[in-house]
Amino acid sequence: MSNLEELIQLLTLERINDNTFVGQNYQAPWGRVFGGQVLGQSLHAAYQTVSKDRMAHSMHGYFILGGDLSIPITYEVDCLRDGRSFTTRRVVAKQNGKAIFNMAASFQIKEDGVEHQITMPNLITPKKLMNSLEQIEEMKTTDPDSYNLIKLTHPKVFEFKPVERLTALLAKDGPPFNHMWMRATEKVKADLPLQQQLLAYASDYNILTTASLPHREELRKGKTFYASIDHAIWFHRNFKIDEWLLYTMDSPSACNSRGFSRGSIFDRNGVLVASVAQEGLMRSTRIG
Repeated sequence: MSNLEELIQLLTLERINDNTFVGQNYQAPWGRVFGGQVLGQSLHAAYQTVSKDRMAHSMHGYFILGGDLSIPITYEVDCLRDGRSFTTRRVVAKQNGKAIFNMAASFQIKEDGVEHQITMPNLITPKKLMNSLEQIEEMKTTDPDSYNLIKLTHPKVFEFKPVERLTALLAKDGPPFNHMWMRATEKVKADLPLQQQLLAYASDYNILTTASLPHREELRKGKTFYASIDHAIWFHRNFKIDEWLLYTMDSPSACNSRGFSRGSIFDRNGVLVASVAQEGLMRSTRIG
């Protein structure tokens, strides 16, 4: 994925009929369909069946099977409900007739009501931080395998600036907290639905890593298989994906080869724009 236009084309599905869409795959270097791609594409499919006055406020997805990069994905939308204020959609993603992912999304008209939010943590601003690729340069000689893997899998269309020193975070055991500034590397002239689809794509980066932080030394002893199991996003307020967003992540629990993580996404003004939750598989060949 070399530029923003390629990502937008990836998320923009071909319409087959009123409720069926087909999407292509980002050729992920790890050999399986990227979860963020399916999240963004499924939200795009749902949006195509919803009236323009309704915006997504939540989506909940389950990854059922690993996706095959060589096979396009068919998205089937089930129009469950069209109410006066809320619209509900279910989306099933399939390859070779088998479901690999399903998602439920809810949309709402704009309404006035009471408001509150948690406070954004007071952290170093992105201007004073190196991006993730700059931070890992010292690993080029000390840990070339990890260095090459991060370079290979880093998305060019987004810039990430870790608040905690990335090399230390990945090398030694630490508390399950992770803070990351992120933004698109190009200007995005898009309406809110596409902004949300791009954020859904980006939200799958770094969050599962948070659940591994207390166990880095043990997990690095053998080969560990990581995969998203489920992923939920709540969209609270408008935002722009090409402006810095702070992704604050924590992991309350890891057990039974699963890690659970939560995330809050703030804009530069401290406005909480979205919340994320994910459980992922962390299966080590050395444990069990």
